[in-house]
Amino acid sequence: MDIQIGDILTMKKPHPCGSRDWQVLRIGADFRLRCCGCGHEVMGARSKFEKNIRQVRR
Repeated sequence: MDIQIGDILTMKKPHPCGSRDWQVLRIGADFRLRCCGCGHEVMGARSKFEKNIRQVRR
């Protein structure tokens, strides 16, 4: 999957704040994402996040 820093990812399931959109802050073996709704940052395995992506916006 071609994902770059600054892209907005729309996920299948919403964050508890209600937003489905996440901004990519770091890529590699792990992703660091920031919720576009509340600003919460999470970091996790690339494979885990790639399964849950519905749409990628530049």
